[in-house]
Amino acid sequence: MSNTMRPGEIDEVLSRPLSQELLARDLTRLAYVAKDGTPRNVPIAFTWNGSEVVMCTTPNSPKLISLRHNPVVALTIDTEVHPPKILFIRGTVELDLVEGIPEEYLEMNGSYEMTPEQRVVWEAEVRSLYASMVRIVVTPTWAKLIDFETTLPTQVEELVQQRAEREATRSGSFWT
Repeated sequence: MSNTMRPGEIDEVLSRPLSQELLARDLTRLAYVAKDGTPRNVPIAFTWNGSEVVMCTTPNSPKLISLRHNPVVALTIDTEVHPPKILFIRGTVELDLVEGIPEEYLEMNGSYEMTPEQRVVWEAEVRSLYASMVRIVVTPTWAKLIDFETTLPTQVEELVQQRAEREATRSGSFWT
């Protein structure tokens, strides 16, 4: 698969039921290039709003300097079972400073198991700690879903095709 996709192709991948299931998970891995040119990959809570991936961080986060310098990122959302289900998203970032706590931050932390009482205490703690946060909004420019049943990594797809061609050549030569 090439590095560029048309919006309709991206929407088709992201609207698949398995993609929607993965987009409802708690954590993604955010990969970006640090200011010193070295790669970084950090787990971070996220939410999907139907067209963008939204993450939140502190205004003093070192990743913001890097993202301002180079707004191109890659996300990986996956499962911990075999065979793994993996959603890869590449995109560009927009940074949005928000006074107080963004609603997405409260939503993305809503799936952790907390009693209603624990939730009240957690939210009060968050509100007392953060005067503002930065929304990291990723607009997808590329997406690939791998389930190891109907879709495979591109390199594995190539090997499967090569094997099929070898087997076709062998079976063809047997009959001549």
